[in-house]
Amino acid sequence: MPSIQSIAPVIRPDHVDAPKKPEGAAFGDVLAKAIQGVEEMRLEADAAANRFLTGETQEIHQMVLASQRAELAFETFLQVRNKVVQAYQEVMRMQM
Repeated sequence: MPSIQSIAPVIRPDHVDAPKKPEGAAFGDVLAKAIQGVEEMRLEADAAANRFLTGETQEIHQMVLASQRAELAFETFLQVRNKVVQAYQEVMRMQM
């Protein structure tokens, strides 16, 4: 009978690793980045409006463009969100 000292330790083979994540970004990361981008545009529009109202800049077109960019980004985000919710509801209605 072999002694405890003569038994070799168990070593994990190199080819058996933890499951690898699929390539690409996770959906949550993409969603968080999109929300952050929309929020940054809104903050930029607010800053442009504040600069105009305080007289820091005389260019109204910069304020209007920043405001329109923020509004367009928000509307686009809402439409994408609606499509994602619609797709989720469609999947949930599928019968197995």
